[in-house]
Amino acid sequence: MESKQILDSASEKMQKAIEHLQEALLAIRAGKASQNLLNGIMVDYYGNPTPISQVASVNVPDARTVLIQPWEKGMISAIEKAIINSNIGMTPSNNGEHIRLTVPPLTEERRKELVKQIKSDAETARVSLRNARRDAVEAFKKAQKDGMPEDMAKDGENEAQKIIDKFSKKVDEIIAEKEKEIMTV
Repeated sequence: MESKQILDSASEKMQKAIEHLQEALLAIRAGKASQNLLNGIMVDYYGNPTPISQVASVNVPDARTVLIQPWEKGMISAIEKAIINSNIGMTPSNNGEHIRLTVPPLTEERRKELVKQIKSDAETARVSLRNARRDAVEAFKKAQKDGMPEDMAKDGENEAQKIIDKFSKKVDEIIAEKEKEIMTV
């Protein structure tokens, strides 16, 4: 039972690392408009920092445009200010009722920078995977000292390696897909 708990814990930590990587990659714009571009941008809403998605509807009418329609007209300037201060590389334009963001096409240089960034994010995820495996191996060694049979501990360590191999392959697939998306003109 203890072996299963250790492996489940390691697997759960690795899954969280994958989910974190996927979330980080959503925020990287690949020259296409997406509602996720505004994730993490907070607006001052009556003194409280609030995500844009909670004070306005965010739509993507076409591949290069994000349309933000505040639920309160008074929020237009606050949203505009938050977008400008967020440094996402886009200038908002408003017509008094909604804010329009036009996503500029990516230059070759910018594409290469984004690929470097996603590879850095992937390496961070791999470090998290290795840490989860290390924790599992240490737990098996401690369990062995506490009376777990040696062959059972070794089997557990081998199983932890199989789990990290599976998750590492998933990281590679996610990164390859995102890199292809970024490099496609």
